[in-house]
Amino acid sequence: MTRATAAPRRGSFTRRAVTASSAVRRMDGVLLVAVAALAVIGTMLVWSSTRTWAPGSTGLVKKHILNLCIGTVLTGMAAMVDHRRLRAYAPLVYGLSLLGLFLVITPLGSTVNGAHSWIMVGGGFAFQPSEFAKLGLVLMLAMLMAQPAAGTDRPRGLDVGIALVVGAFTMGLVMLQPDLGTTMVLGVITAAALVVAGVRKRWIGGLALLVVGGAVAVWFLDVLEPYQIARFTAFLNPASDPRGVGYNSTQSLIAIGSGELFGKGLFDGGQTTGRFVPEQHTDFIFTVAGEEFGFLGSVTVVALLGVILLRGMRIARQCDDRFGTLTAGVIVCWLAFQSFVNIGMTIGIMPITGLPLPFVSYGGTATFANMIAIGLLQAIHIREQSF
Repeated sequence: MTRATAAPRRGSFTRRAVTASSAVRRMDGVLLVAVAALAVIGTMLVWSSTRTWAPGSTGLVKKHILNLCIGTVLTGMAAMVDHRRLRAYAPLVYGLSLLGLFLVITPLGSTVNGAHSWIMVGGGFAFQPSEFAKLGLVLMLAMLMAQPAAGTDRPRGLDVGIALVVGAFTMGLVMLQPDLGTTMVLGVITAAALVVAGVRKRWIGGLALLVVGGAVAVWFLDVLEPYQIARFTAFLNPASDPRGVGYNSTQSLIAIGSGELFGKGLFDGGQTTGRFVPEQHTDFIFTVAGEEFGFLGSVTVVALLGVILLRGMRIARQCDDRFGTLTAGVIVCWLAFQSFVNIGMTIGIMPITGLPLPFVSYGGTATFANMIAIGLLQAIHIREQSF
C-alpha cells in the first residue's frame, strides 16, 4: 500500500513541476525585463541617496534588495494563480484589505510623515495597509462589473452603484489617515474600472460630480492637515516661499536641472549627497535619476515605465475574459497615474502628494503591492497563452 500511494504523489509532483515550468515559459518576457531593469536602476538610486546618512556604508540598499526579493516571490506566486478562479476570492481579498485599514485607526497604527497609515511590525519594518487596499479595490471592482447586463456589454446598474459605494468607502477610510495621495490613486482606480467596463456616460458624470463634491467637503471640513495644504500652496506658487513651503519643489528642480544631458555620475550628485531634497529615496527618487544619470537616464526610466504600461494594455486587450480585462486595464491605469504624479511633482507640474515611483522608490509594502500587480498581469497573460 505504501508503494501504491507513493507513485501517485511523485506523479502529482512531476505534473505540478511541468505545469509551473510551462507557465514560466508563457510569461511576458518583455514585461519582466522592464520591471527588472527599473528595479536595478532603483537599487542604485536608493544606494546613492541613503549611503551618506543611513546606518552602514551601503545605506538602505540591503533592505531594499530584500524587499525586491520578497516582491519577486510574490510576483511568481500571483502569476501561478488562475485569475478566473481569483474572481471568486475577490470579496475576501477586499475584506482583508479593509481589515488592515481599520487596524490603522486602532492603537496599532503609527504616524509617519504626518500620515497615520502605518503599522509597525518590529525589526525596523513597517506595514502600510493602504497599499494593499489598491489591490483589493481593483479585484473587487473587476468582480462587480465583470457580469454584463442581459443583452448588453455593459455592467448592470446595481453593480455600478455598489462599485461606487465600495470605492467611496475605501477612499473614506484612507482619507481618515489622512493620505491624500493614496486616496487620489483609489479614486483613479474606481474611475478606471467604470471606463474600462464601458458604463454609460451618466455614471461617469455622476462620479465626476461626486469627486468635486468630495473635494469641496474635504476642503471646508478641514480634513486636510496643514502640511497638505502647504503642498498645494507650493504647487501653485513655489517661488513665493522657496525656503518654506516651496523648498521641496525648488530643490527638486535644481537637482534635476543640474544633471543636464549625461548626469554627474552615480554617487557624485551634490544635491543628493548633501540631502538638499527631502525623502530622495522614496517620493523624490526621480530627482536622483535626473541629477546623477541626467536627461538620458531620466528618459530611460520613463521609457521603461512606458514599456510596462504598454505590455499591460496589450494583456488587457488580448484577454477574452471580462474579469481579466478589467483587472489588467485598471492595474495599468493605477500604475500610469501614480508614475505620472510622482514624476510630475518633481518637475513642478503636479502637487507634492507623497506617492512613491513604482518599481524604483524604496519601500516595502508599496513594492510588494506593485510586484503582485505585475504577477496578476502575468497570470492573465499565461492563461490567455494557453488557449
